[in-house]
Amino acid sequence: MVVALSRVMRNLLRGNINPLVAFAAAWALGACSSRSASGDIAVGSSAAAIDRGRALVIFGGCHDCHTPKLMTSAGPILDSTRLLSGSPARERIPTVGQGVLAANGWSIATTADMTAWTGPWGETFAANLTPDATGLAGWTADQFIQTMRTGRRSGTGRALLPPMPWQNMAALSDDDLRSLFAYLQSLKPVSNTVPPARAAATTARR
Repeated sequence: MVVALSRVMRNLLRGNINPLVAFAAAWALGACSSRSASGDIAVGSSAAAIDRGRALVIFGGCHDCHTPKLMTSAGPILDSTRLLSGSPARERIPTVGQGVLAANGWSIATTADMTAWTGPWGETFAANLTPDATGLAGWTADQFIQTMRTGRRSGTGRALLPPMPWQNMAALSDDDLRSLFAYLQSLKPVSNTVPPARAAATTARR
């Protein structure tokens, strides 16, 4: 681009080109340069948004419930092959003994990898947040924001049940929620059909 502009100026000084033509050529080259620069800025902003989203996921503790764990001698660690893919569909959920949970005693229990929970509300399973057909594929940023703002899928669907801290997420700005969604959409898709939540009455019969 700089070389092309230099040639225009040299021809102008030598009298080989009309000043109006030189101006038009310089303007056109400058416009192309601006479009290229703005494109680079857009790409950079996208990368920055994903990095911001990654930081929010870590700070918000999303991996605690939404990422399956591997048990090691040092305790559970995140399974990097299944990041944020939700409660594993192929793993059997243990039965909670009768009378173990009570309103005036221990009232909440979770599986070893913390992807499934049971309490007074019933049983809940951490959702698949990856861009797979069994996860958030097909979702838009606006749907995600409405879910976090209202505590309901897409703003109008079923309620998000505990321990999902959607009230905390609702405190984030739209830009932060868009960054979070951008990061989720950048993940490797993981096929994992998470079981639907079970109401308290159903849980009591298990």
